[in-house]
Amino acid sequence: MVEVFEYKSAAKTVSSAGNGIMEISDQNGIKCTWLAHTHVNNQLGTYRTNYSWIFDWAQLKAQGCERLTENITVRSTSNSSLAFNVNVDLINTVQTITEERPISHANYSVTYEYLFTPQYTPIPIQKISYDEMFLPSELNDAILVVDGKKLHVNKMFLSYHSEFFRVLFSSNFKEGSMSEIPIEDVSYEEFGLLLSIVYPKTVFTHGILFVEFFSNPSNFSDKTVEKLLEMADRFDMPSVIGHVEYHLLHNTRIGNEKLMWMADAYGMDNLLEKTVCQTSTVEKAKLLKNSPEYKKLSKDAKSIVLDRIMQLI
Repeated sequence: MVEVFEYKSAAKTVSSAGNGIMEISDQNGIKCTWLAHTHVNNQLGTYRTNYSWIFDWAQLKAQGCERLTENITVRSTSNSSLAFNVNVDLINTVQTITEERPISHANYSVTYEYLFTPQYTPIPIQKISYDEMFLPSELNDAILVVDGKKLHVNKMFLSYHSEFFRVLFSSNFKEGSMSEIPIEDVSYEEFGLLLSIVYPKTVFTHGILFVEFFSNPSNFSDKTVEKLLEMADRFDMPSVIGHVEYHLLHNTRIGNEKLMWMADAYGMDNLLEKTVCQTSTVEKAKLLKNSPEYKKLSKDAKSIVLDRIMQLI
């Protein structure tokens, strides 16, 4: 589903008096000051309204959004013949959209709504050398065999990040004493991606030892997050789920319905709260109810969604 940002204002009265400020809103990471003022030509007996929207979307820019496109729709609640669209292409983080329209009355009630589609710059995915990650080292004291390849790892480090490996390496399991431990039903690339989220590497710069990580969480791809969550759940690695949640909160273009299901399935409470809050209209609630993801939600999540819908009615 294509990500869109929607907003609808309250009804306001346009007139020839006052400073013209109708409403100031802050939603979807978009701040907007809406102005409208009627100009009266007493000599000709005509009226024209100047509309302005001052948009500030610096917050979205910081998240990788490059521009916002689509339209603004204006409708009068007191004059059904007054309705028009304004095409929008926001490139500057602070940008003003203006429109002038002839009208039949000096004072009238009006609302506006916007529907914007964000355009993002593709984030380059860092190429990771998994072979480099799992080379033999005096720090490594175990060998995992994944997809026929040997991965040299440190038991204590993996045990710290994973209850699965803490138990596996314990003396209570035969694997704890094996020289090579097979890990089944996962590919080398998938397992390497999982460990790259938490795996450190040492780098010497000007004679000083630094610790870096093979994978930067900000470089997650929407194509890999679902597999990462699945593996993090299997291998009991909550820190990986935390990194993925951060990506899904700030950088994803995945649709809200699927995000809600993933948040519920993998215990990402902050993401669940955000997706429920973004179900901000009855129309969005209907889309969610008819989506395949809704059927997968837990009873607790459906109860939270129901509470949200009751707030909208």
